[in-house]
Amino acid sequence: MTGPVRGMGLLGVAVLAVSCASSAVKLSSATSQEQWWRDGVCYEIFVRSFLDSDGDGIGDLRGLASRLDYVNDGNPQTKTDLGANCIWLMPISRSVSYHGYDVSDYYHVDPHYGTDEDFRQLMREAHRRGIHVIVDFVPNHSSDQHPFFQSALQGPASPYRDWYRWSAVKPNQIGPWGQEVWHKSPVRDEYYYGLFWGGMPDLNYETPAVLQEMEKAALHWLTDMGADGFRFDAVPYLVEEGNQVAHTRGTHDALHAFGDAIRRASPSAFTIGEMSEESAQILSTYYPDQLDAYFAFGVAAGTMETARTGVAAPFLSAVRDAVSHLPVGRWSPFLTNHDHVRVMTVLAGDRAKARIAASAMLMLPGLPFVYYGEEIGMRGAKPDEQLRTPMQWSSVPGAGFTNGTPWESPQSDWAVTNVQIQDGDAGSLLNHYRRLIHLRHEHSALNGGDLIVGSASDPAIAAFVRRSPTETILVVLHFGAGVIPQASVTLSPGSGATSTSRFERIYEDPTRGCVPEASAGANSSFALGQMAPYGFCVFRLSTS
Repeated sequence: MTGPVRGMGLLGVAVLAVSCASSAVKLSSATSQEQWWRDGVCYEIFVRSFLDSDGDGIGDLRGLASRLDYVNDGNPQTKTDLGANCIWLMPISRSVSYHGYDVSDYYHVDPHYGTDEDFRQLMREAHRRGIHVIVDFVPNHSSDQHPFFQSALQGPASPYRDWYRWSAVKPNQIGPWGQEVWHKSPVRDEYYYGLFWGGMPDLNYETPAVLQEMEKAALHWLTDMGADGFRFDAVPYLVEEGNQVAHTRGTHDALHAFGDAIRRASPSAFTIGEMSEESAQILSTYYPDQLDAYFAFGVAAGTMETARTGVAAPFLSAVRDAVSHLPVGRWSPFLTNHDHVRVMTVLAGDRAKARIAASAMLMLPGLPFVYYGEEIGMRGAKPDEQLRTPMQWSSVPGAGFTNGTPWESPQSDWAVTNVQIQDGDAGSLLNHYRRLIHLRHEHSALNGGDLIVGSASDPAIAAFVRRSPTETILVVLHFGAGVIPQASVTLSPGSGATSTSRFERIYEDPTRGCVPEASAGANSSFALGQMAPYGFCVFRLSTS
């Protein structure tokens, strides 16, 4: 951008130098053992809402540590834990707001959540159970209360002045959602750039010291705090080039530099980016050697639309798009997260639809992410605070989350929708999630195999094959509310299924199962027999 707004042209040179210096460190240098994220499931946690250990109404790290057995008890023989081998903590760095995305200190835990040592103890307890911990990292912007920005406000003499973007007049520019992106300085007659809002001014990666500082902050969490990786927030918007605010070359260069620095410091660390563009073709430009993976927003939207309508086409289209454009195992499926209306609210409380949505998501490749409370059917709609309400553990006052007054009230159904009630009910949504996550662990094809989409005799059915070197598995999902008397699927020759294939049913939803005949026919067509409403079956295929 010309005129009073500073350009970003130097970033490419600065980052290219960093990238070239680290060119020997590539994604392929990590062994399959180091890439722990190739297997398993990750559980997203808002620490403020998970468990309060001291009665102040705010969840904390000690509270989370006390409930790690709920996530994974470390014993692969038990099936009473969720079975996730990874947790993602929403921002826990010192911050001004409740959500933590306006960071005021990148190097220390927010005192509301505990101390740095509490985090290190959490890491020890998590690792003892085989749980990896990734933390939210916010590289796009700081808080307007961060010392760097407070110094920069004072004018050109500040050493941090060029760490942010300034304009003497308000540019005629709006953001991608029609929002104001240039904000009046509270100190001087000038404007600064902040994509999301004035309380979160964007960092200026044209200044090489910014990239150096943010890499230093990330490596602190890896080396000094012991974290296993990062969820990168808002990655498309790191670098602006003129009026282009997303998907710029400078952003790709910065992510490449971040990825190389992290892999160099910790080859087993995992990085995943929030790139909310639903097009897999656009997402594909963020591979191969920037971050390790990205959330599959298009697949999430397709899955939820299919679960809502009972028509398999949106789910199948989104999955085909991802499989066609993205590297195997490096895109992460999910249903909703902390920014979305919760699953049970979207589906109007229909638990059968929620079950089939979970079944579809957890059978996909990559590292799936489950938002806390999704597994018990917690509800929530905008505003954001209502998407992040306290975890509903039990029917006691405070929903088992706190002995004090919770920072935000639990959802109104907390007394009947909670872990305690669902724990002992074999047919509950919670136990459905538990069974499916453990099923993934037990089968290499489901954990790390590729995916080949098939076709079906009914528009409510989705069928696909997951395949590893040692096994081939067929997944069949019926998203509709009616009985299908005679269902069949057709698989491509490349799926490994043949006219002589034998079917072994290894899973069906005990409350919404199918009644399969599972016999091979001509032209790679396979008869499954009657499909129950919202039926879900998983078969191992073998040759006779």
